[in-house]
Amino acid sequence: MNYSGIKFCDIANGTGVRTVLFVSGCRNHCEGCFQPETWDFSNGEPFTEETENRIIDSLFPSYIKGLTLLGGDPMEPENQKALLPFLQRMKKSCPNKDVWAYTGYILERDLVPGGKCYTEDTAEMLSHIDVLVDGPYIAAQYSIMLKFKGSSNQRVIDCRHYRNTGEIKEIM
Repeated sequence: MNYSGIKFCDIANGTGVRTVLFVSGCRNHCEGCFQPETWDFSNGEPFTEETENRIIDSLFPSYIKGLTLLGGDPMEPENQKALLPFLQRMKKSCPNKDVWAYTGYILERDLVPGGKCYTEDTAEMLSHIDVLVDGPYIAAQYSIMLKFKGSSNQRVIDCRHYRNTGEIKEIM
């Protein structure tokens, strides 16, 4: 997997101060995407153990609330394969930090058995994600008033609630 960038001390992509990893690769190609360069799976740099170490080290300060994954799309099958071991390691090293992930896919349609992006890694990957922002960006539904999403069709989902009940609960 490649990544397009890392932001340390970000406050725009989830609650609190966060480290944000922009993965490369997205098949959704939403019109008006704010980072179309991340659609290309080969964009950026290889996601190495050194990169993982820098990200995990950045999470240790008490003022950092957690990690956000976006891109590109972290739920592309190729990205899940690379991100799952990283998330396992991150959660072991930083168990009190939360994880947000942004995807253009729909949780109950594309990330369930038989869904477009469901792989052998999906369920476990979702088990490490606390908040999932799902749905494609739709430029006609954009509003600057939306919190942590770009268009009104997108949902900010409490993944812990979903894992425990199977119900979608939006938190914003």
